[in-house]
Amino acid sequence: MAEFVLKYADGRGEVHQQVASATSEKELRDRYSSQGFLVYSVKARSGSGGLMGGRKKLNLEKFLIFNQQFVTLIRAGLPILKGLDLLADRLTDPKLGPHIKAVREDVRNGTLLSEAFRAQAIFPKIYVTSVMAGEKSGSLTEVMDRYVGYQKISLAVRKKVMVSLMYPCILVVLVLLLMVFLVTYVVPKFATLYDSFHADLPAPTRLLIALGAAAQSYILIAVGALIALYAAFRWWSRTESARVTLDRVKLRVPAIGDIWLKYQVAQLGRILGTLLTGGIPLVQAMETAAESLNTPLLRNAIESAGKSVREGQPLSGSLKQLKLFPPLAIDMIEVGESTGALPAMLNSVAEFFEEDVNTRMQAMMSLIEPAIMLVMGTFVAFVLVSLYLPIFSLADTIH
Repeated sequence: MAEFVLKYADGRGEVHQQVASATSEKELRDRYSSQGFLVYSVKARSGSGGLMGGRKKLNLEKFLIFNQQFVTLIRAGLPILKGLDLLADRLTDPKLGPHIKAVREDVRNGTLLSEAFRAQAIFPKIYVTSVMAGEKSGSLTEVMDRYVGYQKISLAVRKKVMVSLMYPCILVVLVLLLMVFLVTYVVPKFATLYDSFHADLPAPTRLLIALGAAAQSYILIAVGALIALYAAFRWWSRTESARVTLDRVKLRVPAIGDIWLKYQVAQLGRILGTLLTGGIPLVQAMETAAESLNTPLLRNAIESAGKSVREGQPLSGSLKQLKLFPPLAIDMIEVGESTGALPAMLNSVAEFFEEDVNTRMQAMMSLIEPAIMLVMGTFVAFVLVSLYLPIFSLADTIH
């Protein structure tokens, strides 16, 4: 189904704009006209390329706050529509607000809450599926509570990883800037000085001056080339085949590949555990989990495993055939299947690998920082020695 931006007026004369799904523009116009709305315009939504396409990104932290407030209102006894009325007009996020208002209008017109969220095509698939499970089981607040808990843990893990990477990244940028400054500014100054003395320069100094002259002459070309390469890489990396290739490269990088895979396994375990606890069947949970993962390599692997599960194979056996997931994770899932406690075991898999990722990240960062300082110190020492060697030679000549 395609997505359209719909502008219409309701019976009270209020004008609304929302994103709606339909097979065609005519079908969407007829649907809203039959409900008594005055349709002003229907335009095809640009960039609606599915889950991994060019749609808007949701601010998960603000969406989490909305869900906490929404669950509190429903638990207090307010009807769903009244809860949406109270929250829709109080949201400060300009990206989230229009979508929640569109959900409210759909619910007011008789659409199920899960279908209203699905029609906006911006909310996570795991969220829409969880809401649907809550509607079918009559335990919407419990299911949404589990989603809120999942999202809190997921955001906390992501923040830990980002904080761990922030300091080394800043350090690398500063080191590179220092190197560029020394080579393009300091070294040419010394080169001019030595040229005025017609000094016989040692090999390290000649090498450094040649490097500085080349850098000074071609730095703009180099910067332009880097920008062009970056733009070309971004364009190439948007294709599905490129994303799979990049995932395979990540897996082969020593140390980093193992951490990346375990982080993805933890995410998968957390999503599957949350969905299964909410009453979603395993096959449907795997389909939702596959669409929720941001890595095409694992997404394709989970879809393949889902087909095997649909044919009657156990989850652990299906994952083992892929030869991609850590043996420990497969063993833990197998134990969960044999004891009938698969959802709890999947959450345990997520907790174990999240802790393992955190420990390995801290250990790796503790090694990377000294390595960066060593590289910087070695380069600075080389520059200083190369620049001051001729000065010592000149001093000996003067004596």
